[in-house]
Amino acid sequence: MPTYVYAVVNKDGSLGEHFEVVQKMSDAPLTEHPETGAPVQRVPQAPMVNGQHSDASDKRKVSDSNLDRLGFTKYQKVGDGTYEKTAGAGPKVIKRD
Repeated sequence: MPTYVYAVVNKDGSLGEHFEVVQKMSDAPLTEHPETGAPVQRVPQAPMVNGQHSDASDKRKVSDSNLDRLGFTKYQKVGDGTYEKTAGAGPKVIKRD
């Protein structure tokens, strides 16, 4: 479910305190603060496109131990047409004839 940002609407029409609410996309926008009952308005936000990607996270996902745990076999090129297994349950070496 997405997290929406709301702002309290002050008496002069300016936006005051901001807060976040996790709601279904199908839920109607809030019109009142859930605790104080003050009028609120949803504040547009840029969508989060990147998610939870990081270089460290990506490296962990393709690490030898993780690939082995998930049942994949990984080979690394060690010479001209020769590959050695670094993870998984395949042949130890693959050579091109």
